[in-house]
Amino acid sequence: MTNSIRAVFFDLGGTLFSNRNIPAATIPVLVEAAERLGAEGGVAKVGPAFLRATRRVNEDYKRRPYYLHRDLFNDTTRALAGELGHEASPAFLEWFYDAQRQVMITQMVLRDDCLETLGTLRERGYLLSLVSNIDDDYLEPMLDQLALRPAFDHWTSSEEAESCKPDPGIFRHALAKADCGVEEVVFVGDSRVHDVQGARDLGMTCVLISEEGGTSHLDDPDHAVEPDHRIGALSELCQLLQPRTSGGAR
Repeated sequence: MTNSIRAVFFDLGGTLFSNRNIPAATIPVLVEAAERLGAEGGVAKVGPAFLRATRRVNEDYKRRPYYLHRDLFNDTTRALAGELGHEASPAFLEWFYDAQRQVMITQMVLRDDCLETLGTLRERGYLLSLVSNIDDDYLEPMLDQLALRPAFDHWTSSEEAESCKPDPGIFRHALAKADCGVEEVVFVGDSRVHDVQGARDLGMTCVLISEEGGTSHLDDPDHAVEPDHRIGALSELCQLLQPRTSGGAR
């Protein structure tokens, strides 16, 4: 990459931590959800139903320029209940949202090379920013739980920006915080639809992180937009981004 690169923007879920952790972590919640709904079949039935509901609702939401993820999650829960032949009550919606939120906040684990890679990039003079499609009631506690605050210069949620990737608004919001032009930024993410498409449309250099068994449900393998670079581990960024020779991070 050229020396014009001054900042590295990162997606959060599926990028700094792997998507492979999510299914096993959510099984107890799905089992309890089936019990609360009175649905028979346990996780063998509710698991595939949840996957179908998630895919259907995300297909509807993924091109919207902005939405609260609470609304996305609640619509997914309603779709899940419908798949199981039941209706989600307000109390069930609230319980399921809180239960899923606790799983994401408390059970996600950063990739083994995450903090070391971020530290190396900071030492090499790059400004680091986090750009995530999530509400603040998820992002803020996750920053604390994952000890990410010291690693980044700043972060942007879709709720704060009132824009969801791939909409350009959230990228522009982060660019303004970083005081960077699009040609000065590398964007690292796991979704061709949200991360690569959105960043590429603005002119950023794009890096896709991908791994067997960790493909984002928001990704589209057949999507026409390809990244500038592919990596299988965050540490590979240190091969792509050499120490800045002048200026450093502003």
